[in-house]
Amino acid sequence: MATAQQEPALPERQPLLGDRPDSEAGTAIDAERGTFTRNLGTVEAFAIVISIVIGSGVFTSPGSIDTNVPSPGTALLVWLVGGVLAWTGASTLAELGTAIPGEGGVQPYLKYMFGDVFGFLAAWTWIVAVMPATLAILSIVFIESIYSAAGVVGQESNIVHKLLSVGILVLISLANSISTKASTRLNNFFVLTKFITIAAVVLVAFSAVAIHIFFSGNEEQDDPLDWYRKPWFGYRDSLNPDGSITHWEDLSSWETLGHLSAALYGALWAYSGWDKAIYISAELSAPAKQLPLAINTSIPTIILCFIAANASYYILLPWRIVSTTDSVAVTAITHFLGPAFGTVAAVLICLVVAGSLLGNSFVAGRMAVAAANMNWFPRLFSVVGRVGVRPVESDDDTSSGGDAKEPQSDAPINAIILSSIISALYILLGSFRVLLTFNGLGEYTFFFLTVLGAIVLRYREPSLDRPYKPSVLLPVVFALVSGFVVIRGAIFAPSQAVILLGLWALGLVFYSARRWFQGRT
Repeated sequence: MATAQQEPALPERQPLLGDRPDSEAGTAIDAERGTFTRNLGTVEAFAIVISIVIGSGVFTSPGSIDTNVPSPGTALLVWLVGGVLAWTGASTLAELGTAIPGEGGVQPYLKYMFGDVFGFLAAWTWIVAVMPATLAILSIVFIESIYSAAGVVGQESNIVHKLLSVGILVLISLANSISTKASTRLNNFFVLTKFITIAAVVLVAFSAVAIHIFFSGNEEQDDPLDWYRKPWFGYRDSLNPDGSITHWEDLSSWETLGHLSAALYGALWAYSGWDKAIYISAELSAPAKQLPLAINTSIPTIILCFIAANASYYILLPWRIVSTTDSVAVTAITHFLGPAFGTVAAVLICLVVAGSLLGNSFVAGRMAVAAANMNWFPRLFSVVGRVGVRPVESDDDTSSGGDAKEPQSDAPINAIILSSIISALYILLGSFRVLLTFNGLGEYTFFFLTVLGAIVLRYREPSLDRPYKPSVLLPVVFALVSGFVVIRGAIFAPSQAVILLGLWALGLVFYSARRWFQGRT
């Protein structure tokens, strides 16, 4: 009786835009609620969110942020704003994750709210732009950390540096191609290094402050005492990696906002992964209580860790150096403790970056599989355990299970190869900071659309079951800030915006061609 009374409500589940027939929307969504075993609690959820979000960004983004802010204090505020923005976005996605279950991050939400083409464009953007750019950035940072430990800087554009970056990308891709179990076991090894590295940086900074307090007679000019001598919120000229100098007092308000939006991209990159919290909602025993509790404890913890680490960099380094390096943690330890400890820091950073590479490569392959299962991508990329297409099974194979050959691996090798090829092209053609902005534009365009849709959905479908429903102020704040970041970032970095628009146009052509081909066949 209750089920029969709910049937007329299905038309409300049509997308906010478009006329996609979706008579199966209700049953599909309801069916997905019971797909996963709900055996995780709040503590496990807290640990998972921490391990996903704390990656290489806190060790690599500070340089790009410092370049685009007028003072170290402003840089710390940018880190705070980025964390709060991630917090509001995660809370909104938690609402959607408990109301519209599905795989693929924001893709099922956009499909539900705006129609099939928006879900496809999100999948397309993540597969050909966001995830490959992420993998390219991490590969570049891995090699940059080794170079920095050896005292070599400014080699990012060198072809040898790029080829080495491609090499580490290939190694990580091969590791992910073994099996899911092998990938997860290897990932567990990398998790602990994140906490050890952050704790080590902060401990060294505390030691530097203590040394200054108890041995303040040592006032050599080269000592990193800017944190003590200079105002944290006072304007200072910024030395850029290309040797140019930004005179902040000469910039207009509009130009300053452009720099600040670019700085925010760096912070958002460091916090990237906050959206992955929704991936665990289907495995929580009581998601309506546990997911928001995990988010509202883990993300504040991450914000505190990131601000503490960045304050430590400004204590350990002369401020003029921070903006010139993309591996600030290694540079800081090397400058304060010497090359030997810098090498140890480089090893830890490399382990952190390798863990992030492994995890992102793992996710990137599965995003392509999900898109292929939705018929948005060729079915080739849904094949697991082998390279190439799935062999056609004969009647004899299906009738006698013992004779059918089962793949020895469950890894999506075809999808991993696709991701690796695109990422390698980004490494060869791009640079760390260009890719950083490009990644932010792609990600936050669809985060903005998702949260905007969540706001509209509050009024379009007020009766939609929302086990977790935060204040509408949170998605409104996220939509306003992320919308500004995307628009102003596109103006400030027009070349990356044009490339992204071109990829979307190419995606629409690809989508239309596949729809036409599927209609013919």
